[in-house]
Formats: sequence, C-alpha cells, structure tokens
Amino acid sequence: MLVYNQEELVRFVEEAKQYARYGKVADYIPALGKADPNELSIAIYTPDGRVVDAGDVTVKVTLQSISKIIALALVLIDRGEDEVFHKVGMEPTDYPFHSIAKLEEKPAKPLNPMINAGALVVTSMIQGSSVSERLERLLAFVRRLAGNECISYSDEVARSEFETAFLNRSLCYFLKQHRIIDEDVEELMELYTKQCAIEMTCIDLARIGFVLALDGRDPHSSEPLMPLDVARICKTFMVTCGMYNSSGEFAIKVGIPAKSGVSGGILAAVPGRCGIGVFGPALDDKGNSLTGVKLLERLSKTYSLSIF
Repeated sequence: MLVYNQEELVRFVEEAKQYARYGKVADYIPALGKADPNELSIAIYTPDGRVVDAGDVTVKVTLQSISKIIALALVLIDRGEDEVFHKVGMEPTDYPFHSIAKLEEKPAKPLNPMINAGALVVTSMIQGSSVSERLERLLAFVRRLAGNECISYSDEVARSEFETAFLNRSLCYFLKQHRIIDEDVEELMELYTKQCAIEMTCIDLARIGFVLALDGRDPHSSEPLMPLDVARICKTFMVTCGMYNSSGEFAIKVGIPAKSGVSGGILAAVPGRCGIGVFGPALDDKGNSLTGVKLLERLSKTYSLSIF
C-alpha cells in the first residue's frame, strides 16, 4: 500500500502556493470574494482509514460546482439513467461552464451535467414536494457520503449567489421555454444556490472522493452508498467534464477523476487507492483552483496516481 509522506505534502503545498499571485478569487459572487487567495490545503483519505493532510484543513469550503457530481449521483439513483440522460447529454464541451450558446442548437438539452445548464436540469430532478424537503434529501446523501452528520450549507453564500444569479436564471428560462424543466424558476434557483453553498472541510471532500474511488462503497463498512454503475458514470464525467473546459489538459497533466468548484475546492478520486480534497481559492481563467491544480500535478507525478 502506498504511504504518503506528510512532510513532503507540506512542501508541495508551499511550492504550489507560489502560483497564487497569478490567480483570482471568484469575486463575481460577493461572498466568495472574501476568500484569501493564498489559502491552500489538502487531505488524502487512504485505504487504512488514515488522513494525511497539509495546510489548514479545518477551513470550510462551499462545494459550488462540486455539488453537481453529488446531485447527479442522487438523481441517477432515484430516476435511473434513461430518464436523466433523456434531459441532459453526455458530451464534453469547449464552451465555458456558464455558456448559453450551445442550448440554441437542436435538441436544446444541455450537453452534460457538469455545465451550469445541465446541473440545473439535474437539480430540478431531485425528488421532494418543496425546496426544503429536496435540499434535506440532498444534504442527507452528502452526510452519508462524507460520514459527517454536521454538514450543512452557508446561508451567507447561498443568499449572495441567489441575489446575483442572473445568468443562471436566464439558463432556467431558456430550458423552461423548451420544456426541459417545468418548475418555478425562483424555487429552482433557491434550491440550486443552497446546493452550491453546501460546505465542508477538505477531509470531508477526501472521504467523498474515496467513496467514489471504491465504486460507491463506504470506506469502513464496505456498505454500498451508491450503485457501482452510478459511481462509474460520475467518475467518467469527472474525467471528461469535471475541470470545466480544461478537462483534457488536466487529464494529461494529472490523470485523476476530479471535480472543481469556483470556491477553489477540488474533489478527486483515485480508483481503488485514495480520495483527495483540495482547497485553494485562487482561480485560473477557466474557474479551476490554480494552486490546487499545481498541487495535484506534483502529487500525481510523485506518487504515479494517473489512471492513464
């Protein structure tokens, strides 16, 4: 079994931090603009139940787009592949994650569940009779995956996103016009912004990553938390679409199934080997953690973590 050296991990974090000056925090969401761009932390969840970490892993990070992969898993469990992929596609895109352009093509369904339009469709499929019931259903699933019953969401970040989500509202109305979603737009936006504002530590992220790495099984009890096929689909999307429209470059340089969020979080799953959680708020021009990607590049090369 591969043993990760904590002193080496601390050194990698310090080296990657040097790139923070080239990045920028996601200040278009006012609450996220308060983050310190020099922050960088990582946790690795290993098969023997150990967590090797570096940086301040007690800092909570909101999931943002990382939540897309978790919501997809839940909806696939509830509704099955046929229903989900009738409304959202499976193909990667070189367009930005918030683009509306591709929706104008026929059929108008989003290309994949990792762009905002596709994620909004997936969130609209979460079961429940109210926003609060659907959010609690998603939170319960997140808590099981992370093994942490205390996980909730940041009301400040959710409100900040809800008040500034003009482009996402535009995507919703376009999708509603084409009958891909059929619910009240403001209710969907409330659910989606609270979903994105679910917050946790890097250790929680790493634990969820390890569940995916183990094909959906609990790391301690081996209980299935999601079906193997659902875990497989999620990891495939993480490879092809998880790092926005630099997913191909990430696959070549790092080679680990991963999903990023504009808060600076990255959830990664090395099949059968470990789960990784990273937080570095300094973003590149694609919306990925600049320092986090540099850190994962170094980690992958040192420990030969690429799946390719």
